[in-house]
Amino acid sequence: MKLTNLLIFLFVVSGIAQSRYTLSGTVTEAASGETLIGVNVLIPELSTGTASNEYGFYSITLPEGTYEVVYTSLGFGEIRQTINLKENIVQDIALSEDLEQLDEVLIEADVEQLSIRSPQMSVATLKAETIKQIPVVLGEADVVKSILLLPGVTSAGEASSGFNVRGGAADQNLILLDEATIFNSSHLFGFFSVFNPDAIKDVKLFKGGIPARYGGRVSSVLDIYQKEGNSKEFHMNGGIGAVASRLLAEGPIIKDKAAFLVGGRASYAHLFLPLFDLDNSAYFYDLNTKVNFRLNERNSIFLSGYFGRDVFEISDNFENTYGNALVNFRWNHIFSEKLFSNLSLIYSDYFYGLELDFVGFEWDSGIQNFNLKYDLKHYLSDKLQVNYGINNIYYQFNPGRIIPNSPESGIVEEQLTKKYANEFAAYVDVSHNISSNFSLQYGLRLSHFTRLGQDELKLYENDQPVVFDPLLLIYEGAEPIGVRESSRGESLASFTNLEPRIAASYVFNDVSSVKASYIRMAQYLHLLSNTSSPTPLDVWTPSGPYVEPQLLDQYALGYFRNINGGEYTLETEIYYKDIQNRIDYIDGANLIANNDIEQVILNGEARAYGFEILFRKNRGKLQGWVAYTLSKSEQRTPGRTPDEIGINNGEWYNTPFDKTHDIAIYGNYILNDKWSFNTNFIFQTGQPTNYPIGQFVIQGIVVPYYGLRNQERLPNYHRMDVSAVYTPSKNKDRKFQSQWVFSIYNLYNRMNAASINFRQNQDTGVNEAVRTSIFGIVPSVTYNFKF
Repeated sequence: MKLTNLLIFLFVVSGIAQSRYTLSGTVTEAASGETLIGVNVLIPELSTGTASNEYGFYSITLPEGTYEVVYTSLGFGEIRQTINLKENIVQDIALSEDLEQLDEVLIEADVEQLSIRSPQMSVATLKAETIKQIPVVLGEADVVKSILLLPGVTSAGEASSGFNVRGGAADQNLILLDEATIFNSSHLFGFFSVFNPDAIKDVKLFKGGIPARYGGRVSSVLDIYQKEGNSKEFHMNGGIGAVASRLLAEGPIIKDKAAFLVGGRASYAHLFLPLFDLDNSAYFYDLNTKVNFRLNERNSIFLSGYFGRDVFEISDNFENTYGNALVNFRWNHIFSEKLFSNLSLIYSDYFYGLELDFVGFEWDSGIQNFNLKYDLKHYLSDKLQVNYGINNIYYQFNPGRIIPNSPESGIVEEQLTKKYANEFAAYVDVSHNISSNFSLQYGLRLSHFTRLGQDELKLYENDQPVVFDPLLLIYEGAEPIGVRESSRGESLASFTNLEPRIAASYVFNDVSSVKASYIRMAQYLHLLSNTSSPTPLDVWTPSGPYVEPQLLDQYALGYFRNINGGEYTLETEIYYKDIQNRIDYIDGANLIANNDIEQVILNGEARAYGFEILFRKNRGKLQGWVAYTLSKSEQRTPGRTPDEIGINNGEWYNTPFDKTHDIAIYGNYILNDKWSFNTNFIFQTGQPTNYPIGQFVIQGIVVPYYGLRNQERLPNYHRMDVSAVYTPSKNKDRKFQSQWVFSIYNLYNRMNAASINFRQNQDTGVNEAVRTSIFGIVPSVTYNFKF
């Protein structure tokens, strides 16, 4: 009997000891009411913690007891509170900007230890303030140009659209603005990005270890969130630059409950062109909007939008218009202190239009999608968190439409065959702290893509739209043998893929860890472009009967270390990427206004591998980083049968994005309250290209002969940029504050080659190489203000 009583007593004590309760809440900025992403919530006594999610919500479940809770985020004052956790507690926190840290930003060791312990790797986060400090061409702060200073990220050169990550193509990057897809991230053909830095809240780039909630691209994810608007008081800020200006207004609709944000940018350099007797013009404008409303403690709704357009005109004969438009309605709901949800309804549109008066027609093309996504985050305990959700996207592709713009043009209206598709995905993603030293992040994504019916689908013998001529040793389009007509509800082709993800972290001690990851991803959309840098004229097309989806397997291994209490950090990674079904083009492929694009496409494969190192200085008046990447990026398309030679004789060849060496150095020095200085230096191996390897003469005309693909390179690319930021002392104690930014792009006037073309000299008749450069030295001045 005594033994039974003892067992009952031990059971009761054990039950009491195991009582666990949840601390949860939302973290905001005290001055504006803006929710804060990635705020660390630390429990030092238990050596555990969590971080606020994309909407500022946090939750952590702990054993019953009294704890000190530390809330900390870079650039904000630390808050320490003692809680007696004997029931579930909801505790909303407002962090205030740390004015001392603005002069000398300190990174707390605990913050860095969390990143050391987290299995998440191959991720870079940039705050809007950092982006604004980095010198760029013409003085305009730029998100895309800023991420080019990170390891593993390059571009095809100056004034090029898009960016390349770990040897991938620009179309292999998923670019999200408030969860909506951006299909073209550039203004003015690559001189600027579409993201207004004043409206940006958080920028996160995933190069590897990509969580299962993301899908649809095989190279990277650039996830950008806009600010929500100040719910405390009205503010305006903006800037006046050499070629563009911007203005942003935000304020409460209902104080502490609802707020709005409206921001606009426009360029105006074209207004001065008539002074130089130039009829040409090129300009852009965009608009960012957002409204948020906190219904109650458990429900918030958001409505955000973006609209941007570029216009390029040559005299009165040619006009090119293109741009993005998107709308996102979001509903955040807190089911309980452990379960958070987000429902999003998203519309995204990319439009490209041409008006050619000299030939009498207009051309327009584009891609639209409607996206429904529902994401839930379940905080099961301080050691186990689960994300899961579904996502469904309906696509409509318009490859092109020709419209006569005058009765006399003689042009017949024609619509290239529109394409339709639907992409569904369901995922689960788990963050699991196995022990104090070992953590896992693992998940699975199930994606299903359906190519829907269309008006006409060409049919080919043996389902081969490309045939090989064994006599001429060339590929060419096959002759169709029929046409299939189908209703929108029919399925022309479908693909289903399981996409596992896993990342692991092993911590040696409080300052160092090793991480490893593996991801598999599928990409069902392809950008039809045979240029090294995408152009607005490029067309997106879905996978279908003749085009397979791209499939990626990526492996990564890294070592991470804090040095001198977090004053310095070291991140090193090696990676290997293998991509199946990478599209390639037959020689002489015509991609523009081609209604039978399958006749010039072959499915090949690609691979990329490399080593990245990032060394940061995080503390003191001088801060910055050094990034270096050693990498290789190749692709090949072997013959489909032993009789075919394939593309490039079936051999591996350099992709246009292969950069053997990539060095980026960034530094920020705060001299005093008035002056700060920034600089960056970039060196990259020259871009792969083709040079003539011989020539022959036909009727007195010298014709160059080119060999295998991308065997040569442009000269190495390098430049240095500098800027000085002057903040007048009268800013103190005034609501109206101003700032002058003086910058010089390409300080030593390096004439980097955008291309090298070969031509026959009209005087001598000898072939000659001609280098084309975009920028030399470019000084600029920008005036920023806020009140």
